[in-house]
Amino acid sequence: MTGLRLGPLLRRVDGDAGGTATIWVETDGPCTAEVRCEGGAYGSSRTFLIAGHHYALIPVTGLTPGTAAAYEVLLDDVRAWPPEGSPLPPSVIRVPAAVRTPDGPGRPDARDTPDTPDTPDTPDTADAPGMSDGPELRVAFGSCRWASAPDDEPDPVGPDALHTLAATLTADPAAERPDVLLLLGDQVYADETSKATRRRLAERRDLDAPPGAEVADYEEYTLLYDESWSDPHVRWLLSTVPSCMIFDDHDVIDDWNTSASWVAEMRTEPWWRERILSGLMSYWVYQHLGNLSPAELAEDKVYAAVRAEPDGTARLREFAAEADADPARARWSYRRDFGRTRLLMIDSRAARVLEEGRREMLDADEARWLREQALTDPGDRDHLLIGTSLPWLLPPLVHDAESWDAALARGERGPRWARFGEKLRRAADLEHWAAFPTSFEALSGLIAEVGGGPDAPATVCVLSGDVHHAYVAEPAWRTEQPRSRVVQLTCSPVHNSIPRWIRFGFRFGWSGVGRRLGRAFARHGRVATPSVGWRKTGGPWFGNQLMTLTLRGRSARLRTVQAQAAPARDGGARLVTVDERELSPR
Repeated sequence: MTGLRLGPLLRRVDGDAGGTATIWVETDGPCTAEVRCEGGAYGSSRTFLIAGHHYALIPVTGLTPGTAAAYEVLLDDVRAWPPEGSPLPPSVIRVPAAVRTPDGPGRPDARDTPDTPDTPDTPDTADAPGMSDGPELRVAFGSCRWASAPDDEPDPVGPDALHTLAATLTADPAAERPDVLLLLGDQVYADETSKATRRRLAERRDLDAPPGAEVADYEEYTLLYDESWSDPHVRWLLSTVPSCMIFDDHDVIDDWNTSASWVAEMRTEPWWRERILSGLMSYWVYQHLGNLSPAELAEDKVYAAVRAEPDGTARLREFAAEADADPARARWSYRRDFGRTRLLMIDSRAARVLEEGRREMLDADEARWLREQALTDPGDRDHLLIGTSLPWLLPPLVHDAESWDAALARGERGPRWARFGEKLRRAADLEHWAAFPTSFEALSGLIAEVGGGPDAPATVCVLSGDVHHAYVAEPAWRTEQPRSRVVQLTCSPVHNSIPRWIRFGFRFGWSGVGRRLGRAFARHGRVATPSVGWRKTGGPWFGNQLMTLTLRGRSARLRTVQAQAAPARDGGARLVTVDERELSPR
């Protein structure tokens, strides 16, 4: 009898005609996977095979907008989810009352596909422009998550915020829950494995040989996802709260795509090709596919080819090799519309241009896509969310240090300083938006343009992680201010740690002395003053944490919670609010 190896993950829910959802599963054998919902909604899909593992992405249709329906998963007509005798609540699909538009393009094999125009299905008078009421949308987000420690082992980095959120919701099903969960990178750590995973790696190969205790191939990537998503509470949470995901460096390796010389050196390592191809293949299967709508999946040539083959491994590997050799062959960025809120999730890792002298965070096609998606449908959005794993606005000292280093590395102060700049860039992880000054200015200008017109959204929120602390920063343009309220919301980690000396460094980076030191670096590198200044208005907060945006009409509220230890009788951990604020439009 075929069993459920991992999942189900509820990836998308759309309240369009009839209501649709997509649910991802991994099984331990070939089968037909079905989803049956209360009320008659249904979906089925035959599994496809990648590297000896079986997967299905099940499109569910017939859901009723504005309702919630419990569901079960069957494999070859035998119920596999929920587990028999599970103490956890039923997995439920909550369908929004209305979804305005289909999503824009996001297929990784179709960069040149024309954009699909937005066409409202039905008017939503309750959510019309200028009205303060209407459907409420709760968006929880964070990044950087090591898997939870086993129940019988102490957790060296404290309670897992995702596990604690799940435990809170299972204990109180009536508690406020997210409508969508944004996981902004480092969902798995290919280069920092746990003791349990290292034991399993050692059963397969000699860990004294490169890449040592890091993952080496696709099979070992599956161990990371098993560990991260098999925790019963997290598994339940992901089965009932839709999720959007994007990678960051640790999903492949620390400092992935830092510079052209870094890539050249990595390509000389005998183990690297298998690592990068397996990283991209596993990301496509475990994370990226679920970001796409049923319509996008139906047009995705790679997905169609993989499903058409008895074993899709060779075709997916071919695609991964193409994407690694030429980033223009793939698009990992995507768009989601939630009523009058638009999310643009940006790939700020694989789409980089790394040649010194023309470094860009996004290549020309990616930058064009972002601009089109941000500017289309003016007046039809109350909120624009820009998801990027790497913060746009950093502590000013860090920003200036990265811009200075980028100037040195491109030769602004001569060859000797250029060599120093490259060494420093790798040693200190100086590779955020500030390290790509042209791209930083382009994003700043785009945000100002989106927020500057008469039909500007109430808020433009840049959502990021990576830096293992949380903060709120607000920009001020040196020319005309946008009409929209613009904020950088950084939340990290969900479950990880940060050394005390780095905590001090981030705090110092926001200080007046830190700002002055940063400007001294910038002057030495002959770096131009940015077109936008900014200040911290919240944080920094250190700990395992999540942020939640609650959006209703043109209003926005932000809450930051941390997972903190609690008595065993209270579950061992609880979520504590460390900040709550309104993000009122200007």
